[in-house]
Amino acid sequence: MVRPKPALRTTASITTAAVLLTGAALGAAPAAAAAPAPASASAPALTFHDIPGSGGITLKGNVFRPSGSPAGAKHPLIVFPTSWAMPQIEYLAQAQKLADSGYVVVSYTSRGFWLSGGKIEVAGPPDIADASAVIDWALANTSADPERIGMGGVSYGAGISLLAAGHDPRIKAVAALSGWADLIESIYSGRTQHLQAAALLGGAGVLTGRPSDELSQTLRDFLGSKLDKEPEMIAWGAKRSPATHLDRINANGAAVLMGNAWGDTIFPPNQYASFYEKLTGPKRLEFRPGDHATAELTGLFGLPNDTWTNTRRWFDRYLKGERNGIDTELPVQLKSRTDKGYEGYADWKSVGAAENRIALGGTKKVWANVDSGANGGITLLSNALDQFLKLPPTVSVPLLPRTFASVWQSERYGSVQRVRGTAELHTTVTSTKSSGTFVAYLYDVGPLGIGKLVSNAPYTFHGQTPGRPFAVDLELFSTAYDVPAGHRLALVIDTVDPLYIEHNPAGAQLTFSSPASDPSHLSVPLREK
Repeated sequence: MVRPKPALRTTASITTAAVLLTGAALGAAPAAAAAPAPASASAPALTFHDIPGSGGITLKGNVFRPSGSPAGAKHPLIVFPTSWAMPQIEYLAQAQKLADSGYVVVSYTSRGFWLSGGKIEVAGPPDIADASAVIDWALANTSADPERIGMGGVSYGAGISLLAAGHDPRIKAVAALSGWADLIESIYSGRTQHLQAAALLGGAGVLTGRPSDELSQTLRDFLGSKLDKEPEMIAWGAKRSPATHLDRINANGAAVLMGNAWGDTIFPPNQYASFYEKLTGPKRLEFRPGDHATAELTGLFGLPNDTWTNTRRWFDRYLKGERNGIDTELPVQLKSRTDKGYEGYADWKSVGAAENRIALGGTKKVWANVDSGANGGITLLSNALDQFLKLPPTVSVPLLPRTFASVWQSERYGSVQRVRGTAELHTTVTSTKSSGTFVAYLYDVGPLGIGKLVSNAPYTFHGQTPGRPFAVDLELFSTAYDVPAGHRLALVIDTVDPLYIEHNPAGAQLTFSSPASDPSHLSVPLREK
């Protein structure tokens, strides 16, 4: 068989995706229909189908089949559930490339969205049952090989794929891109609601699908800060977290590739790294600059993309058995936000093996409920600007009002500080109220005092005795960032950030101190020289 030239395949992928995404944007997700004309005589065939889901619903899906195969030949199968709010055409460009190399690829719109049946269950048991139902259908209606089945996807598709790997032992390989392992740690880290992330997901669900009654109530309770419902919300999130099903995922033994962005404001990287370390089967972890799903975005249009290239290599290795070297490379691969190359590590704990400890001496007080100007940016926008234009959120550190922001700075560094991994804050807090929220920011501060955001994280407390000090340990969101020689690191703490819901009563004041018996500090992980 003569293959089309790579340039032709890429152009065809971009054209097909662009045309169909335009149709989706106008509200017309394709249902069962004839396939569009192939780009060349040897292009894989695309068809659209109604696929039976669990519980009697219908899922809208499409299938790419390899072309030119002899009758009766079996092919490895890859199943792609769609991302949150996306229609079934999301993966066309990548599915075409996979089919061109010999895969049967089935993509489907997740239940509750667009023209698929059912309601949005947020990767609940019906979604996991749907994944197995789609595999059953593919085995019965395509040339899929039952011994070589993989699943993957971006965001929502990643979470469903990881969960399905713990419930369906037929799945041998998973590519979970920009997904979650712990839903609570993703949007309720530091016991703080991630406002923009939750509102964005909720709003997109209403616009493109039919939220279940359970989802609607959970969102109302979550955004309404109903603490009496907190145990129920945590249980709801745990059921939908791959971390809860870790033992089953390990027992089934699927080879798991996980990829995420440093600045993911919906599913921060910490929870992915923690889950990765506990996997016992073949595994790989990749972190790159960007925000939620921006690392995969160009690949969805068929453009060259590292994430999707490695996804195909992963499936080739564990579904086709190809010795392409991906399993012999160091399994943790990182790209710094300020550099172009990749760094390999044997495991996550080796990433920040060195440490720079910054003492947080003295006693500093801040009044709550006023935004000092330090903040984590805007969901999806700010970290995308950092990814593509190297423009992270910035602030003038000398001009921050100390009435509303506490600031500590390191000395000027004589050499580059290669921050890698998870910075950890330890401090002592005293509040005038029983509840409160603060946000910690780590900045790279240049000679003119302009600080570029390196990381941040929120922390909320309830039930504290006013006036009584209590210790706080807080992990900032993991990152990879090179601080130039001659710059400083600054820790800034304030009480208001548009990314999060804050719980500071009117008139609250927070004091940060450093007792001699328990000194406050910021531990910054560094790459070993």
